[in-house]
Amino acid sequence: MKQQNVFTTLSFLILFVLHCSTTLAQGPAAAPAAPAAPVAPTPAPPGPTNVTKILEKSGQFTLFIRLLKTTQVANQLLGQLNNSNNGITIFAPSDSAFSSLKSGTLNSLNDEQKVELVQFHIIPTYLSSSQFQTISNPLRTQAGDSGDGKFPLNITTSGNSVNITSGLTNTSVSGTVYTDGQLAVYQIDQVLQPMQIFDPRPPAPAPAPAKSKKKKAAVVADSPDDETPADNNSKAAATMQNVALFGVAAVVAAFYL
Repeated sequence: MKQQNVFTTLSFLILFVLHCSTTLAQGPAAAPAAPAAPVAPTPAPPGPTNVTKILEKSGQFTLFIRLLKTTQVANQLLGQLNNSNNGITIFAPSDSAFSSLKSGTLNSLNDEQKVELVQFHIIPTYLSSSQFQTISNPLRTQAGDSGDGKFPLNITTSGNSVNITSGLTNTSVSGTVYTDGQLAVYQIDQVLQPMQIFDPRPPAPAPAPAKSKKKKAAVVADSPDDETPADNNSKAAATMQNVALFGVAAVVAAFYL
């Protein structure tokens, strides 16, 4: 009887162990590991500011944009903004500013003059609105020589008004289109006309050549053409004197004969 109980107990233990093993084997599988989160790409460094795109967003500088592109000045600005720390200031004439020009004005300009006209609206340094009050005149533009009669540009302020004159054009800044510390674009309502293009001064006359001192020709004594009236009078007097002496000698000779 005692052996039967031991056998029964061992049987239950074996069945229990087998049951537990089967239950563990049929348990739910472990959840797969979550995928690694993607690494965000490093943002590319910002490129140089595109002037024409800034003007296009404003929607009122169509003609000025066209001049910037056809003269290749837009590409020059892109290079300057990318390679220079001085910055750039642009006085951008609106489409209404160009419409106020005389008919055919732009068509009358050659390619070089169109480049100079566009460059006359560009200052090769960044100017904030507050710097206009302390600026030194005449202001040098990218067109070149700021001397009188060339490409002078003068800026004055009166309160919040910024006035610009080229000698032929008087206008004022009517608004700020864009500014970021390197590029400043200000709207103006008249095209700045440089004197070198629209009112050129005639070149100064060349100095007269120095007069050379001519040496007087030597007088040839034997040449009758070179004799003066005084010389002729002296010879005549001498001839008369000889005739008189000859007459006196003849009279004396006849007296003694």
